[in-house]
Amino acid sequence: MKTTIKLSDKVIIGIKKDIASGKLKKGEKIPAEPELMELYEVGRSTIREAIKTLAISGILKVQQGSGTFVTSKIKDETLLQRLKRADFEEINSVRLLLEKEIVRLACQHRSDEDVRLMQEHLQHRKKAIENNQQKKCAEADIAFHISIAKSSGNQVLSDLYENFTSVMRNFFTLRDAEDIGHFAQSQYSHESLAQAIALKNPKLAEQLILTILDNNY
Repeated sequence: MKTTIKLSDKVIIGIKKDIASGKLKKGEKIPAEPELMELYEVGRSTIREAIKTLAISGILKVQQGSGTFVTSKIKDETLLQRLKRADFEEINSVRLLLEKEIVRLACQHRSDEDVRLMQEHLQHRKKAIENNQQKKCAEADIAFHISIAKSSGNQVLSDLYENFTSVMRNFFTLRDAEDIGHFAQSQYSHESLAQAIALKNPKLAEQLILTILDNNY
């Protein structure tokens, strides 16, 4: 199940990508509203909302009677900034690559304390599900995956994965705040993943993380 993002955010991401790639250069006029509407398959109000947001951030400037111009380059981004303008498919593809390697290494290097922390986070996750606390459940879910990353023994990989957490939080909050069903459905898979890592079974751990990511949790 894919996460839905606001239509205006889709337009913002698209325009930022064009600026970052050099397709739209500083000082150039962006396409007119009708062209943008056709390009992104959205209505006029969505285009105007996106342009307003980019204008407030100083990336675009609206000149009455002349059009909208690029006023700032998007360069020297931090990794987190780059992730924030990525779309869901890009994030999920990279997350898949990272998590497969993370669980493989975790099976080799995890300590007993690492396993204890994983299980503790899963208990918090389970309790939040039982109490229908979506936000607490999302935080426990992220903490669980971070604990696996930290158990991998690769600090760079762990730090890289943590950069994904703020983006993941954003995707989680885009779901209905009261909808905790997807977390509940994947609780057993998460518990099985922790067990596979505890048993140092990389093949099973990789199968389980693929199942989890197929459901975007």
